Amino acid sequence: MKKEDWWRLRVVLFICTENRFRSQIAEAYFNKYAPKGWRAISAGLEPADEIHPNALKLMLEEGIDISGKKPRLLTIDIQRGVDVAIIVCSGYTCPVVFAKHVEKWNLPDPARMPLREARKIRDEIKSRVLDLIRRIKENKIRFIKSNETC
Repeated sequence: MKKEDWWRLRVVLFICTENRFRSQIAEAYFNKYAPKGWRAISAGLEPADEIHPNALKLMLEEGIDISGKKPRLLTIDIQRGVDVAIIVCSGYTCPVVFAKHVEKWNLPDPARMPLREARKIRDEIKSRVLDLIRRIKENKIRFIKSNETC
């Protein structure tokens, strides 16, 4: 697909606090397995300076290189045109999200875990992303006309 055609795609936005681990992994998995006509982006409430080294290692284990990615701030501009928003972080901070479908996955922060524990979170993210893709393909995502928050 040509870069100029990306604007025609439906968009999933993965959101976490720092956009350096969970949301980056979810974005990478979604884009690897995305159904035709879909793509993912990610952003954070308070973006870190760089992707967490363990996120890089864990995704390389899966054959996915995210070393060129940079954490970015969640803005209204990023949310424009988003069809599905997935909040992957746990805790009490929950952003107002403008999307036709919003989910909160409540995943603990693997950045504060040993690599073997973080691997379990990576695998959980992969499982949830694949389930999301299945639901998209089966038209089991409920889209709304107005905006929702979690």
